[in-house]
Amino acid sequence: MKYDYLIVGSGLFGSIFAHEITKKGKKCLIIERRDHIGGNVYTEKKEGINVHKYGAHIFHTSNKEVWNYINQFAEFNRYTNSPVANYKGELYNLPFNMNTFYQMWGVRTPEEAKAKIEEQKKESGIKEPKNLEEQAISLIGNDIYEKLVKGYTQKQWGKECTELPSFIIKRLPVRFTYDNNYFNDSYQGIPIGGYTKIIEKLLEGIEVRLNTDFFDKKEEYMEMADKVLFTGMIDQYFDYCFGELEYRGLKFESETLDTNNYQGNAVINYTDAETPFTRIIEHKHFEIPANELGTETDSEKTIITREYPMQWKKGQDAYYPVNDDKNSALYVKYKELAEKEENIIFGGRLGMYQYFDMWKVIEEALKLVDKESR
Repeated sequence: MKYDYLIVGSGLFGSIFAHEITKKGKKCLIIERRDHIGGNVYTEKKEGINVHKYGAHIFHTSNKEVWNYINQFAEFNRYTNSPVANYKGELYNLPFNMNTFYQMWGVRTPEEAKAKIEEQKKESGIKEPKNLEEQAISLIGNDIYEKLVKGYTQKQWGKECTELPSFIIKRLPVRFTYDNNYFNDSYQGIPIGGYTKIIEKLLEGIEVRLNTDFFDKKEEYMEMADKVLFTGMIDQYFDYCFGELEYRGLKFESETLDTNNYQGNAVINYTDAETPFTRIIEHKHFEIPANELGTETDSEKTIITREYPMQWKKGQDAYYPVNDDKNSALYVKYKELAEKEENIIFGGRLGMYQYFDMWKVIEEALKLVDKESR
């Protein structure tokens, strides 16, 4: 049977494209090497709790069109991301705001906080930041950098902050209000019942083959459709002919605990360099309101996940691209190669080698549908 589109990967990008292009009368086949649909947004129910299997996914956007689009497939709650930082047992609110400054220095007014940051910025003597460390200190001073940025960032990227480009941290949120809402976006929440329900609705009536690796029979799969949408690693598709692009890997350790509330927050970041994981997620806090904890609607257990960033190696899951100058230049070579391909499209984080938030993945997928429908 000939298909109009073979879609490699059943994550958010591939699923939205498949859903929309099917509505336009096209026939799609999705192949997925994992044993489930949904890519990294996959959630599974355990102990009555929707567990984010591949790390916390918090939906946020200021794009009303995207927000309205995704709300067709699920009702979203009013979850607000307010992570807490744990530095060697000291607790600080994130993002950096008046609560953080009070916890760090005992200052109570925006004027006092600004004065403290300015004093530390002047002491550093940094005029033109050349790397991430200098950029961070020039934005928020040395104290916050040392306790809340340095160790966490080094674990996240697997490199010293002095080796990382300054642009990574250019948009560090700093607020002189007592506001722990991490995102500035107009819309934010978690789909009630988990993300997998969204993917299931998107893929209703579309053929999906799980446990199917595109590279096992690449030539055969390429012949099955007029066009291929590939959402895997672009360098892998071209057999790493220019060399490997760099990605970050992640390892997740989940644990079910005999308590209904382990840490009192969905996300706690561990910002010292000595703690090997970057954060602990307590999944129930994404969907269970604080006033329902310990009631009949709450599970008597809780599930936590420790998240360990890793150096990516071939054969492992790649979670996000390392968009430094060296890798960006290498990606340009692969992109030029991709543009010469007539019947293959590259999409999603790995196919486009960009760190997209979920709203951006949706926007890009809808743009591609529009382009393919002309």
